Amino acid sequence: MSTENTANLKKTVPQAEDFLPILGTDYVELYVGNAKQAAFYYQQAWGFQPVAYSGLESGSKDRVSYVLQQGKIRLVLTSPLQPGGEINAHIDKHGDGVKVVALWVEDARKSYEETTKRGAKSYFEPKEVRDENGHVVLSGIHTYGETVHVFVERKNYTGPFMPGYNEYKPHFQVKDVGLKYIDHMVGNVGWNEMNKWCEFYAKVMGFAQMVSFDDKDISTEYTALMSKVMSNGNGRIKFPINEPAEGKKKSQIEEYIDFYNGAGVQHIAVATDNIIETVTALRDRGVEFLYVPEAYYDDVLDRVGEIDEDLEPLKKLGVLIDRDDEGYLLQIFTKPVLDRPTMFFEIIQRKGAQSFGKGNFKALFEAIEREQNLRGTL
Repeated sequence: MSTENTANLKKTVPQAEDFLPILGTDYVELYVGNAKQAAFYYQQAWGFQPVAYSGLESGSKDRVSYVLQQGKIRLVLTSPLQPGGEINAHIDKHGDGVKVVALWVEDARKSYEETTKRGAKSYFEPKEVRDENGHVVLSGIHTYGETVHVFVERKNYTGPFMPGYNEYKPHFQVKDVGLKYIDHMVGNVGWNEMNKWCEFYAKVMGFAQMVSFDDKDISTEYTALMSKVMSNGNGRIKFPINEPAEGKKKSQIEEYIDFYNGAGVQHIAVATDNIIETVTALRDRGVEFLYVPEAYYDDVLDRVGEIDEDLEPLKKLGVLIDRDDEGYLLQIFTKPVLDRPTMFFEIIQRKGAQSFGKGNFKALFEAIEREQNLRGTL
């Protein structure tokens, strides 16, 4: 993240108490039914590169994990090797989904102490893992649902990922699609739980609220939701938290919670410097995006003003546009990437804007409702 962007974000979150300095997102781990095939999907369709592997060959007897990377984004895809146990239970209840949002820190022991003394429930106490490439210190706490944060201290490690993983460089390599880093990650929680979890991030992790949206901001004729965006002090970690709101029909948050069987990560927003090139490449590789009616583009430039890009390719791809006081942004959302209508991705290109596309909410949620209607879950 550029110094300029970080400075802008610091201005946005002045109340953040930075007793827990976070350097960035270290990795996101998904528990999946078939890690080998999931890894192939994220390589072939999304342009991630294989980096490391853990399994029987590396001494892991109960699970297998593939580590993939693109830019600063690191995915870990994990499947069980034996019946029973935590991973099988998680997949049975939730389907494929995010288990770990790992945060890169200077001091994993201090991060654990600071958060647990403020009320965080321990996932595991600090531990040191080492191999010939050095050592990594890890610790973990629980957050909403069965999602956890793992603090990762890796300043004394030079290997491909961490001890217990072998370097993984198969013959199959693909060209990336220009993804740079995780911009934000959105959590869906149950009725009247948004404030509870926003308070958790404020009290336990020192985050501050950047912005909030109520059902007047995020509603259509049929559904509504509420959302607050929490950010750490340097602005590198942003967690919007969504909850359902009353509407005529079932909202996307309710649909998610029904199929995920609880709170969890709804979507991962990944940044690019050229959304037209990135989305074109993703579409050509089979990634499906939500449909936006052409009428959206009839007056969009009247609303957002002049932009650097030609409107026609954005219209062809279905990219949404919004502006705030800092600049504008371009964003687009995939359909769910799993069989259950749960997790999806957002592709975002920021041209100065630090916001989250409030002007696009109605068009976005109407697009989601069209998909819900096809599924019979609206």
